[in-house]
Amino acid sequence: MPRAYTVGTVALALDVPSKWLDNILSHHSVPGVVQGRQGVSRKVAPEGLLQLALTVRLIKDLGIPAPSALQLAATISESDGTYHSPSGITLSVDLSPVRSNLETRLAHAVEIAPVPRRGRPSR
Repeated sequence: MPRAYTVGTVALALDVPSKWLDNILSHHSVPGVVQGRQGVSRKVAPEGLLQLALTVRLIKDLGIPAPSALQLAATISESDGTYHSPSGITLSVDLSPVRSNLETRLAHAVEIAPVPRRGRPSR
């Protein structure tokens, strides 16, 4: 995964609506997300993909609110798949299948995602 991907492509790979993903990226800082000025579309670099994939799984599988899921996903991705809470709860995620599944879904999403139009709309 050597490049940055559009929000639409990442949304397809994560199986979430692109509007939802765009809203998450608008309200929260995610490492690996390149945000330009107004009118320039966001790009998601490979380092942000794993964190977003974990975030989506935490939200869907465990019902964790998005802000907490983003923080937890950041900790899990930085610590080789383990989170230890202050109260002694340990959450462990095997990152290999997550990465493998993400790469497969992303390769498929790149093939079917529409290419964003550039420039002024034609009349």
